[in-house]
Amino acid sequence: MPMADYPEIMDELIAGLKTLPGIGRRSAERLALAMLKWPSDKLAHIGSLIQKLPESVTFCPVCGNLAAEGAICAVCADAGRRTSQICVVEDFSQIITIENSGSYRGLYHVLGGRLSPLENRSVADLTIEPLLRRLEAGAVKELILALSPDVEGRATAIYLAGLCEKLVEQITRPAQGLPAGADITYADSATISAALAGRVKL
Repeated sequence: MPMADYPEIMDELIAGLKTLPGIGRRSAERLALAMLKWPSDKLAHIGSLIQKLPESVTFCPVCGNLAAEGAICAVCADAGRRTSQICVVEDFSQIITIENSGSYRGLYHVLGGRLSPLENRSVADLTIEPLLRRLEAGAVKELILALSPDVEGRATAIYLAGLCEKLVEQITRPAQGLPAGADITYADSATISAALAGRVKL
């Protein structure tokens, strides 16, 4: 039930904002009320950016990271990256977390999730085949499986290690610093640095 009587369009905006991660009813209400005070050109600009988002931001055809439309991502385009390493993550948002740590200069591969029978997510739902093709090219020497250390993440890492063990010289995972069951997306830079520096063989 609404906390206040707003015009219908305000209620719809509040309901929409409430679907954003970490935004509850009260926060959504405050955001909507703040937007009412914005000048019309600012509202139009923000609206235009949101409308263009699906067309202007796509996924890198190489690794699955965020990229500008029709281009590879900044990481894959960087000639200074170590092409002998690929760090596998579940979601592109985790790349940002790792990059902010400043402790990794290799490449990435976005898996698109993890194996989870309870959520009906199987091998076919993940980008495993593209990963195997990248490894079969022979340039990658180390595969880092930076998956969440919960049951599904560990099961996915073990499955991938079995598939990839003959394609790379070394398969590792981040070690110390990441508590059991924690999501790597929310780890701080120091924790990520420690985990990557202390990675162990899988």
